[in-house]
Amino acid sequence: MERREFMIKSGMLAAFAAMSPNAISGKQPAAPADPLQPVLLPALPPLENNGGMAIRTWVRSSMTNGLYSSVECAVAPKMMGPPPHYHKELDELMLVLEGTGSILVGDDVVEVQAGGWHLRPRLIKHTFWNASDKPLRFVDMYFNQPFEEYLEKIFHELTVEKGFPDGSEAKNRELAALNEKFGVVFPPSAFDERGEIVKRYGLK
Repeated sequence: MERREFMIKSGMLAAFAAMSPNAISGKQPAAPADPLQPVLLPALPPLENNGGMAIRTWVRSSMTNGLYSSVECAVAPKMMGPPPHYHKELDELMLVLEGTGSILVGDDVVEVQAGGWHLRPRLIKHTFWNASDKPLRFVDMYFNQPFEEYLEKIFHELTVEKGFPDGSEAKNRELAALNEKFGVVFPPSAFDERGEIVKRYGLK
């Protein structure tokens, strides 16, 4: 192949390679996200449940360009989690570190022991509880949504000490706004279902 012909064909290939759908449509390509930075999270003692339920954020969504976040959760023995609910956009992955978690998925209950994982994709009704006489501790991982912000608001801000007693109008208003913002949906029967689970497993 002559040099001139080679240069022409090479130039045409380069031109086609550069023609993304955005280029063809005239749209500007999206700016690349900031590159992820290394982060060291030093070891901490296991989270205490303090006789109820507690959370501690490990990886923030802002550290991963919104791709991933995670929290550690500690649950006291015989403690019920939230009413059954589903997420419009959030996919959730649990790794049990200690104890055994009971998980409602749809209408089925599964038990996840220490070392086990459980994936709960969006739009599937679920909840969890600790039916055992031993503490439960797990890491909950969230994809494509900063759900740690939702939990931090509930556990650290909407508290009795800060003027938000359970059942108060102010707290219910804040919870409704949070659920709307994060796409958390409680079916009409959610609170009745929660009560049935509490009664069946002797929870608090």
